[in-house]
Amino acid sequence: MAAHLWQSLTMPGGFAEIWHQELHSLTELVHLRSRLRAELTGSATVVDPQREHWSERMVLVVDELASNALRHGAPPAGATLSRSGEEWLIAVTDSAGGIQPRPAVGRDPGRGGFGLYLVADLSQRHGWCTVGDRKVLWALLVADTPAS
Repeated sequence: MAAHLWQSLTMPGGFAEIWHQELHSLTELVHLRSRLRAELTGSATVVDPQREHWSERMVLVVDELASNALRHGAPPAGATLSRSGEEWLIAVTDSAGGIQPRPAVGRDPGRGGFGLYLVADLSQRHGWCTVGDRKVLWALLVADTPAS
């Protein structure tokens, strides 16, 4: 399953970039999560969990991809948020263009390393590609809101 879970695919087109943030260390992830929440809900913190579950999925996706880029790729990393209607595209880059993403296989779940599986489960579509010497992992998510 892991061999085909993260395929080399071109990023979807037609998305307008909202912002990009460079990342040099794991400590910057706190600001990245807050910035994404604020963009999606108007607040840097969770105010209404019932209504914000979709935005928290996006926060989890960007956090997993960005932390992987910083831990297993080569800094600097970058996170970009783009949008087309109700579809949101999260793209995370690192400087290790020659190293493809490898989901954990045969690992004790207590040791972690299952973030790529999580991102695959939470996104509508996902993939990776190289642009120049940079690797790009991307995930497309759709905003949803609970019925009133």
